[in-house]
Amino acid sequence: MDTVNITLWSETAAFPLLTTLTLIPLIAMLVVLLLPSAVLALRTGFVATILTISLSIYLLFVFETDRPGVQLYEQFQNIIFNYSVGVDGASILFIPLTAILMLVALIYTLTTRRSSDRIHIACILGYGAILIAAFSAMNALQFWFACLLELVPIVIMTIRGGSGQNRRWVVALLLQHWGSGLLMVLCGFLMLGFGVMGSSDAVSFDWTVLRHSDATLEYATLIFILLFFGFAIRMPLFPFHGWLPVLAEQGTIASAGIFLIGLKLGIYAVIRVVIPFLPEVAEQWTDFVLILGLIGIFYGALLALMQINIRRLLAFAVISQTGMLIIGVFDFNTYGMEGSILLSLTFGLATAGILFAIGMIYKRTHTSFIPRLGGMFDSNAAIAVLFVVCALSTMVMPGTPGFDGIHLLVEGTIKGFGWIVSIAILFGNVLAAALLLRAFQQIFIADPKRFQGPFVYSPKVSTPPSRKNEGIIAAVICTLIVSVGLNTSPWIHMIDQGVSPMSELRSTSYYEQHSDTVLTNTKDTEDE
Repeated sequence: MDTVNITLWSETAAFPLLTTLTLIPLIAMLVVLLLPSAVLALRTGFVATILTISLSIYLLFVFETDRPGVQLYEQFQNIIFNYSVGVDGASILFIPLTAILMLVALIYTLTTRRSSDRIHIACILGYGAILIAAFSAMNALQFWFACLLELVPIVIMTIRGGSGQNRRWVVALLLQHWGSGLLMVLCGFLMLGFGVMGSSDAVSFDWTVLRHSDATLEYATLIFILLFFGFAIRMPLFPFHGWLPVLAEQGTIASAGIFLIGLKLGIYAVIRVVIPFLPEVAEQWTDFVLILGLIGIFYGALLALMQINIRRLLAFAVISQTGMLIIGVFDFNTYGMEGSILLSLTFGLATAGILFAIGMIYKRTHTSFIPRLGGMFDSNAAIAVLFVVCALSTMVMPGTPGFDGIHLLVEGTIKGFGWIVSIAILFGNVLAAALLLRAFQQIFIADPKRFQGPFVYSPKVSTPPSRKNEGIIAAVICTLIVSVGLNTSPWIHMIDQGVSPMSELRSTSYYEQHSDTVLTNTKDTEDE
């Protein structure tokens, strides 16, 4: 395999930036748990989050899109511990998005009783730190450990702040699914790490070592099965999706923003680990993954059509989107991978915005059932605008980042699988997004089909809606969607820095079988 270009943090940044980005919310989490005052805890959370956002913007400025390989690399190693972090185009944009949604989640807590819950605030900060650590990890076991720790804040927030009556059963279901996925991934990583012993003196789980290792893996197919299906639970990809609708229905909305980015960790892991380490085996399983992706697209859309609970509807829309994204990854060309990463970012932000809107609706009405809602536009304009802009973004309308993302993905799919699959992707995406627009019409425009009596606020139960904070949430997410959507070129160029080398990891047998397509792709690349 090819060697990986490494740029140390000292060559571009003034300090170890990635470690600092992880430590700030982590230290803030510990401080919040120790503070006696909820007000001070919330202020500490806001200060730490704003500082994290500032450093993530600095991260974008020091990242050099014209320099290939991993940048801002940090490594600390001793006999029993190996810590390494770095970023490339495939991972860098997830870090500022995580930081922004941390801030939005904290603002959302101001509109709920959770603003006085120090443990809840600490969980939001801790979850953000874990995601930043995962997206910057350059060691397989380090990445796995971050995925394991991700369970802790999700479980705590679901038990303490979930809106359902069966929260402990939901947690048990989540642990069953995620636990089996994590066990499979751990076994795959161990087999992968020990498999490089044929070309090196010691076992290594470092991404750069595994990437350019020339060892022949004896159980490569088994490793692929363990890693891919372990991450498929995490995405979630059909038929490993059973936990998501349940968690969406009975979980806490306050963690939704960061949680939706966490869902994309599964897609990112396939791009980061499976494709670079096992390209030949991945090619052999392409048709199988394509079938799962296509079934997932239409299964998710059709199940969304049957839902009367807006949270479950959105969960099945996410499952439909996951099928589309995994097909883009297995296109094995630059366009498809770029489109999948850009759409992962877009869908993560848009679905998080819709979930925040649903949470604010639930705060007013204490229901998520669409037939019980209606006519809410005049009294909740900010929430309505947030919902419709995010729904249009999932529909990849012009002016949103998804518009360019879907073009890249479709172009890559045409090169990889042909027109029929591309048309199926477009049709499935429009169907799933149209259901969200129909839900918008039923919730905000149409009259309610069932009588919903007036809701009386009680200081012991809930707090009156804060239109100022709701307007801030809507303004932040909508501005981010529109501003990025009107000028996606810098972000695509940044993603291309990390995706292009991985899209070239095709095996010789593939080139021999698809020589015409390869020649066409090569000519297009030279023309660019």
